[in-house]
This record gives sequence, structure tokens and C-alpha cells, in this order.
Amino acid sequence: QVQLAESGGGLVQAGRSLRLSCAASGRDLNTYRMAWFRQAPGQEREFVAGISWSGGTTHYADSVKGRFTLSRDMAKNTVDLQMNSLQPEDTAVYYCAAYRGSRLRITAPMYDFWGQGTQVTVSS
Repeated sequence: QVQLAESGGGLVQAGRSLRLSCAASGRDLNTYRMAWFRQAPGQEREFVAGISWSGGTTHYADSVKGRFTLSRDMAKNTVDLQMNSLQPEDTAVYYCAAYRGSRLRITAPMYDFWGQGTQVTVSS
């Protein structure tokens, strides 16, 4: 069982930055893959970025590649998403997710544990 809690959302102007943090707790975290998803109103939840807890290998959606950076701090049990050059189309509720395994997965149903979400709103 893993518990996830997001923080760091807010309202920013286009071109600015935000940093989201996901605090994870539970046993054997190094056996989990972590990811950030986002969901805009009326749209499906979409993969943003993922990372293996143990190896640190990252993967990004094309829409955020070069703007977002995912990192994890094993000492603090946090997974952070640094979001730069934000655009209005990045507006969504952002969720932290985890599943126990080693393969990259980019579809929401494949993840077993979710945080409550944090709102990110980018104004033009």
C-alpha cells in the first residue's frame, strides 16, 4: 500500500513556472514506478511524466518534453515535477500515481495508487 499527497499547484501566468511535489509513504517504495498525470475538464486523464523510483529513468509526454522535468528524492520520498514555460493548455488537475512494477506505463488504469490531485491554472 502506498499513500500519495500532492502539493504545489496554483494560478500562474503563461510563461511562468510551478513546481509540484508528491510525497509518498509506504513500504518498499523502491519497487514502484511513479508518474504524474493530468486531467482537464471534459478530457481523459493523460500521462505527463514517469520515473522509476530505484533507477531514476524518466519519460515524458511529447507535449511537455523540454519544458517539464521530473525528479525524485529518495531521502525525502518525494517525486517533484518542475514545470517551466507553462501555457494555458497545461491547465488541469495534476495527479501523482504509482504502481508496483518496473515497466513504463502511460495509461491511467495501469496505476494502482493515486493522490488527491492539485489544480494548476495557467492564464494567458
